[in-house]
Amino acid sequence: MSGRFVYWMNVSVDLRIERAPGEQGGGDWMRIGESLHREFNRRARAMSLMVEGRTIYETMEAFWPGARDDESLPEYLREYGEIWTSMPKVLVSRTRDNAGHHTRVIGGDDAIGQLALLREQSDGDIGVGGATLATNLLRAGLLEELLLFTHPVVLGTGRPLFDDHDEPVELDLIEQASFDQGVTMHRYAVRGGRDAEPVA
Repeated sequence: MSGRFVYWMNVSVDLRIERAPGEQGGGDWMRIGESLHREFNRRARAMSLMVEGRTIYETMEAFWPGARDDESLPEYLREYGEIWTSMPKVLVSRTRDNAGHHTRVIGGDDAIGQLALLREQSDGDIGVGGATLATNLLRAGLLEELLLFTHPVVLGTGRPLFDDHDEPVELDLIEQASFDQGVTMHRYAVRGGRDAEPVA
């Protein structure tokens, strides 16, 4: 039994995840319609666990628990609210020591070591949210997959998908798909990681 870390993000064509600080994952450059969000729901529900950095976690925490039962929202958004609040989660943070919604908090200098142990004790895909967290997992040789939803826009500035990395990391494309409004999905295996099976 062993889990697999999968870094899942919305990105621009130039691999930015945020144009300006404080976008909180809701930049108006993202083209997220119903069909794409239903794909998010499907993939999120298949995860065994989510691991998120503080910025991503607090963005999710601020919206999705309330969305779960908000009758003014479309059903597919309420569904994602239910998935996120019910899913076992790990918050990686140096500044918080508690969180709700089935969330365990880990932090400190050995956070990556704790995540390595967690991976060995888990099974299935573990969703990773947050560039700092994903970069640290990549540097430690623990990141096995990237799941990127690319929106047709060049931002030119903003937060990149990864922080600086010393060496090139080769990837293998294992799945791709297209959605409304020109959004594409590419799923990559990190070479040197464990083999990944394409999703049917």
